[in-house]
Amino acid sequence: MKVEKGDVIRLHYIGKVKETGEIFDTTYEDVAKDAGIYNPKGVYGPVPIAVGAGHVISGLDKRLIGLEVGKKYTIEVPPEEGFGVRDPRLIKVFTLGQFRKQGIVPFPGLEIEVTTDDGRKLKGRVLTVSGGRVRVDFNHPLAGKTLIYEVEIVEKVEDPIEKIKALIELRLPMIDTKDVMIEVGEKDVKIDFTRVEIDPKTLILGEILLESDIKFIGYEKVEFKPTVEELLKPRDQVSESESEEVKKEEKENEDGNREQTQSS
Repeated sequence: MKVEKGDVIRLHYIGKVKETGEIFDTTYEDVAKDAGIYNPKGVYGPVPIAVGAGHVISGLDKRLIGLEVGKKYTIEVPPEEGFGVRDPRLIKVFTLGQFRKQGIVPFPGLEIEVTTDDGRKLKGRVLTVSGGRVRVDFNHPLAGKTLIYEVEIVEKVEDPIEKIKALIELRLPMIDTKDVMIEVGEKDVKIDFTRVEIDPKTLILGEILLESDIKFIGYEKVEFKPTVEELLKPRDQVSESESEEVKKEEKENEDGNREQTQSS
């Protein structure tokens, strides 16, 4: 069974830097611990993706097409299809005073984040501190590196409901899909998150990404409950119908109180 573009699969991988053999990412918990990159808040195990949707770096994504389920492969990804080539324009020089004003003592290797004039946030790493000048590299740490991925296609998901569950697992891993109601038609999908306890902002982003993913695998219409519009509504804002119910209840209480007063 070979993988095709648009398939939903579960993938195990180990990502290494070719030149050094350094492991920078993996879906295996034990490998992450041994490599010193274990994240206690991370989710380990075969990761679900839609092939070709950009859920992994482009050089790996396109090389998954044609692979067979259950087999292991070693894939080489050049820098331009990985994290990009190094751009010397992304090495910036700051004054030591600019750091001190923010209470930061810079040193080589220090990771920082700055906000650009247009509001973008860039992460960088201090290269040198010398003569009152601080050189910071805003290239991705793996820019310019050739990458090696050891991959295994664990599963090709065929059932329509399970495909949607896999994509929810990818975009909203903190959600238990048992609490999600899913309906799948020939060209439409309905997803009900009303039983799920989750931060509205997180759910809004998840729904936006899920809609894109679900349409990528071939569906034309995606409906969510609650909708993004409902989630964006202020918590203290009630719908017109709810407001009418409140007014009706208040009027009934006033009438009841008036009758009691008159009878007494």
